[in-house]
Amino acid sequence: MFTNYLAGIFVFIFGLAIGSFLNCVVYRIEEGKSFLKGRSFCPHCKHQLSWRDLFPVFSFLFLGGKCRYCKAKISWQYPAVEMATALIFLLILNRFSIFQFVNLIFWFYAASVLIIIFIYDLKHYLIPDKVLFPAIGISFAYRLFEGYAPVLNYLVAVLMGAGFFFAIWLVSKGKWMGFGDVKLAVLMGFLLGYPNILAALFLAFFLGAIIGVGLMIFGAKSGSAKGGGWRMKSEIPFGPFLIIGTFMALFYGESLIQWYLNLIVF
Repeated sequence: MFTNYLAGIFVFIFGLAIGSFLNCVVYRIEEGKSFLKGRSFCPHCKHQLSWRDLFPVFSFLFLGGKCRYCKAKISWQYPAVEMATALIFLLILNRFSIFQFVNLIFWFYAASVLIIIFIYDLKHYLIPDKVLFPAIGISFAYRLFEGYAPVLNYLVAVLMGAGFFFAIWLVSKGKWMGFGDVKLAVLMGFLLGYPNILAALFLAFFLGAIIGVGLMIFGAKSGSAKGGGWRMKSEIPFGPFLIIGTFMALFYGESLIQWYLNLIVF
């Protein structure tokens, strides 16, 4: 019991630190800079940050959400991503045993990639290939490591997820769905397998529909008549919903699928 608590504390702190690094990665990708070298600095005044400025969440709170040097406001993205990463890492620890070291390392990496894509797509309506493609390769290699039979399951999930989005992209000529979502579905397939990929897709569309209706009700979604028709202008990308669906399917997919099957039977 004590070991589990100790592991939880360590993973939470580790998650906070990784979350801070992920914020740095997102910013460096935005600026077209390498995230593998160089010291952290304020994005406003470019002043190099000291160790006192780099404590995840705590530095933000201590400084009142402002840069120590230029007093510019620091985005809430930074502590939010740090806390979210720490909590997701705790859920991963709960999902796998602390003694499953390889699984933990893989899923910490996979979760980090998904968080980067979530932030970047939400801000720029774009899924960065330089993060996505290595994750697909590593995930495929990880499934191959598990054995021949399991990898077939994940390949089926890839075909189902990516094939579904590719069909939408092809039919709509990219108007309904970006090709980045097709590529993201490949990663989802290797991460979740079958049938969890179905749960992730359902949850993504369900959440997307709820948010979409909410945006229309509150006037945050606009449309324009063109060519005798009505074309909606979306205010948010679909990638973040796919990522939320992926996390929910990872942690609760089996329970959700079982609940749905019981609902059908009874």
